[in-house]
Amino acid sequence: MFYRRWHRASVHSFSARKSDSIFRANQEVSEWALIPMFYFIFRTSFLHGKQTIAASQSSDLFIFKRSIGLRLFSNSSNGHSFTVSYLTRKCGFSPELASRVSNFVHFETPEKPDSLIVFLENHAFSQTQIVNLIKRQPTLLLSDTEKTLLPKLEFLYSVGFSRPELAKLLSDYPTLLRFSLEKRIIPSFNLLRNLFQSDDKAIKSIKRYAGILVSDFEKSLLPNMNILRGIGVPESNILLQLHRKPRTLMFNPVRLEEIVEEVKRMGIDSSRKKFLVAVYAFRSMRKSTLEKKIDVYRRWGWSDQAINEAFRRYPMCMTVSEDKIMSTMDFLVNKMGYSLTRIAKQPSFLTRSLEKRIMPRALFARELISQGLVNEFKLSVLFDASEKVFIRMYIDRFVNKAPELLKLYKEKLKISGKKT
Repeated sequence: MFYRRWHRASVHSFSARKSDSIFRANQEVSEWALIPMFYFIFRTSFLHGKQTIAASQSSDLFIFKRSIGLRLFSNSSNGHSFTVSYLTRKCGFSPELASRVSNFVHFETPEKPDSLIVFLENHAFSQTQIVNLIKRQPTLLLSDTEKTLLPKLEFLYSVGFSRPELAKLLSDYPTLLRFSLEKRIIPSFNLLRNLFQSDDKAIKSIKRYAGILVSDFEKSLLPNMNILRGIGVPESNILLQLHRKPRTLMFNPVRLEEIVEEVKRMGIDSSRKKFLVAVYAFRSMRKSTLEKKIDVYRRWGWSDQAINEAFRRYPMCMTVSEDKIMSTMDFLVNKMGYSLTRIAKQPSFLTRSLEKRIMPRALFARELISQGLVNEFKLSVLFDASEKVFIRMYIDRFVNKAPELLKLYKEKLKISGKKT
């Protein structure tokens, strides 16, 4: 009887052990079967975000014998949490900004981010510049500073950038640091140097638009220069524009051809410097925006002929915002009594500050006329002259007749400031 009970218990125990063993084996097999799936999902998600991670299925980071899914996503969550904490504590980011930035970069230890910050401090970056750089290009937090960043900075120092200049340039345009030194930065600088025949001019052009140093010249700059040469724009004018406003030549050549035709229809000679100023004016806005500005001038009574004439005289008058056109015209026409024809013939001052330049000088000029010191002003001289020249022409000139003029002018500056 005892044997039968023992036998039944043994059989039951054996069956239980066998069932438990089979269950554990099945569980183990099922867990290992999940490995390729999790690896695939993890790798695919990073590839979709344009980042690649080299990992193998034997990696201790991603492969676990038990609870693989829980551990995998737990690590990701921990990395996200540490990243947010680091950015708020070390960089002064708000929790919201830190959370957004952490969508683009993850790290679980401070070594690499700390290395970047120390590296930038050693190269004269201010705290504000460091924060701006990280905001604009957070993936740089994972850079190997000595291997990938230092050679780029050393090259730019070698061609003539000072430390403060380079700190400003890179904090404003940190994307530059993501491009290859040998394949993009050096060839681009050499091409600019050869075009200008000057390191100094190449540097000034880059400081005005850092993107030029990493642009694909074959797709924009060189074809655009050929288009301008083909319609008779002098090489000296092209290089002057590239030096002063490099963005003018860094866009789709098809669009440049359209703009060139528009400017030619406006009647501006391609051999004049003003031609490329007009190209820049058109380049700076969409067609729909240009039409809206033309409509504003029309509402003030300018004919199409007057608008074209103003553009030919001073193309930048079309770059002024619609609100600025309205407020300036309202002041000059309704408050000061200037004629529309007079303004259209001297439109250069429309780009000047209404509050800091146009209002105080117009009010002051009216006082001079009322005192009989002058009879009339040329608007372009009145509003375009520098402050030093203006004081010499209209205050120092009459100091014996009206010694209070400087005080009067300062009062007009205060009045316009209060109106602002």
